[in-house]
Amino acid sequence: MMYPKFSRRGFLGVAAASTAAMTLSSIRAMAAGLPLPTSPVTLNIVDAAGNLALTQGAFDAYAAAKPNLVSRMTFTKATSPELPGKIKAQQAAKRLDIDVVLIGPDALSAGLAQDMWVDIASMKDNGLPDLKAIYQEPAYRMQGLSKGRGVTITYYPSGPLLGYMPAKVKSVPKTAEQLLDWTRQNPNKFIYARPANSGPGRTFLMGLPYLLKDSNPKDPVKGWDKTWTFLKELHKNIEYYPAGTGALMKEFGEGTRDMTVTTTGWDINPRVLGVVPKEAAIGTLEGFHWVCDAHYISVPKGISDEKLAVILDMITFMLQPAQQAITYDKGYFYPGPAVKDVPLSMAPKASQDAIAEFGRPEYDDWIKNNPVELPLEPEALVVAFRRWDEDVAAVAK
Repeated sequence: MMYPKFSRRGFLGVAAASTAAMTLSSIRAMAAGLPLPTSPVTLNIVDAAGNLALTQGAFDAYAAAKPNLVSRMTFTKATSPELPGKIKAQQAAKRLDIDVVLIGPDALSAGLAQDMWVDIASMKDNGLPDLKAIYQEPAYRMQGLSKGRGVTITYYPSGPLLGYMPAKVKSVPKTAEQLLDWTRQNPNKFIYARPANSGPGRTFLMGLPYLLKDSNPKDPVKGWDKTWTFLKELHKNIEYYPAGTGALMKEFGEGTRDMTVTTTGWDINPRVLGVVPKEAAIGTLEGFHWVCDAHYISVPKGISDEKLAVILDMITFMLQPAQQAITYDKGYFYPGPAVKDVPLSMAPKASQDAIAEFGRPEYDDWIKNNPVELPLEPEALVVAFRRWDEDVAAVAK
């Protein structure tokens, strides 16, 4: 194996840090000045985004490839609202037992507000690859939202898409106004979940200003006049709002509702699992813009330098194309890879088979030929959620 050139002092420093054989990526982690462990460490990982459905195989592959660095990984799940408070309490008590978190923009933002994540980007040499060079362009824009306190590990264009049962919806809406008219003619047959608790609901909320050509899609206070008017009118024709997308898809699949808003992943995966019938169809509305989404790996402040060195090495490993290909999963976050040039042909056969049967050939065209927008900045998203709760859902019909 060819190693980079080190001074004698630098080489001895690396040798002292670990007597185990080290790969090139391990040496790069050492270049940040962080000592690699002299014995394998345990990493405690908390998933607050459902990300393990996409990355569990990559974590397992890292543990198998680096037994000199990792002895064991533990995995637990938490909700996005509860995770930041839990970590903050552990940091205050100086008893941190969470090493890695898998989070979406919501928990990421909450942690940024409380300054609880390690600033990986500011490290002199964090050992990571050139993210701008390897990421898909929208994934790199999503990386910017982390302000260096997280690393984008999976990405998808998301939605909002329109899901419907073709046997029951004979005249499919093509515009937002036609959607509103359809709900008036078919009361209680359209449904979406509370945006604060639902990816498709959140995407629908952020996508409407583009569909309606509102004055400023990034400003839910001063720029969403058409959006709030539309949502209040739509509210009159909706029975209630489920607390989460899973409950919504159950109703949609059972035939209680005929139409909903969805995303690429929430279209494909429930049909793979049999929750929604295979024949469910999807469409877009005139003026459609994707509002993309991503999952991040972040590290709470307070972990040891040895663990941080291993985590940086692990992130580098998980950004390799072979590991990114695992994130196709069964369409849950379709496509899934944040890194470019990772075709479906690289994915495990089970993923290829599921997407061949339940995927949509039109997705490639839609992804290529429609604008991709970032979600709202954290502060604006909180405002949008609060206003939806107070001015839309809470209004008597």
